[in-house]
Amino acid sequence: MSSDMIAQVRRFNRTVTQRAGVLYENYLASGRSLGQDRVLWEIGANGCDVRDLRSRLDLDSGYLSRLLRALQRDGLITVEPQADDRRVRTVWLTQAGRSELQTLNARSDDAAAAILTPLTATQQTRLVEAMAEVERLLTASTVRIAECDPRRPEARFCLDTYYAELAQRFPAGYDPAVSPVADEEMTPPAGLLLVASLHGQPVGCGALIWYPDAVALVKRMWVAPSARGIGLGRRMLSELESRARDHGDRLVRLDTNAALTEALNLYRTCGYREVAPFSDEPYANHWFEKSVAESV
Repeated sequence: MSSDMIAQVRRFNRTVTQRAGVLYENYLASGRSLGQDRVLWEIGANGCDVRDLRSRLDLDSGYLSRLLRALQRDGLITVEPQADDRRVRTVWLTQAGRSELQTLNARSDDAAAAILTPLTATQQTRLVEAMAEVERLLTASTVRIAECDPRRPEARFCLDTYYAELAQRFPAGYDPAVSPVADEEMTPPAGLLLVASLHGQPVGCGALIWYPDAVALVKRMWVAPSARGIGLGRRMLSELESRARDHGDRLVRLDTNAALTEALNLYRTCGYREVAPFSDEPYANHWFEKSVAESV
């Protein structure tokens, strides 16, 4: 990335923080900071687990505790241990907190309208569309991809949800027992599993299984519906290719089902060429491979 790009991002950040009122200690005349009001909004009418709140906002536990204590002192929230596990705390809005949230939402709507009102209709449309694109790209940059033990809860969530989706989308259904990939095959030294997370929640996965002759097989590629449209599938595939290359593999292979049209398009646009069947995978209709060997 260039220095001009870095400078533009910094200019954008300065403009947004000033225009959105982030610099004001008394945000939206609420008597609280933006951080406190954002936490109030995230808690919402249904309450939430403090761990989930910290994960969604990516906040240091000490800082979040201070924000929660301030809201408690104002009588806006209560924090209670869960009955089945007192180590887990749930935060709820009080009646005063629910009333304050309604006021906050109304003032936030007014603040958004104040940004749009001076613009022409065409400018309003352009700004809102640009904001949607910025949100999409910022979300994409927030996703983290890391190696994960397939037995961990976040990995099981991804794999089980992937199986359930295939069972719905394949005309004849899907049974993972018919197309098994053992946990050991997705664990070094036999292979690996990558899990993508967004705001602390698993939203995608992809596995590599290593074979002789410097060949790697991609399996269990999945992206959650909530994370589609931000380029995560392409990024996951690229990361798997990079891991295969670092392992010394020269070729990456994969297979897929004709019902997964978006997967077919992804593989073709990422440089994979269709080849003759190289496996007896019962659910596969298409087989692909791509050279990932380093150029000499």
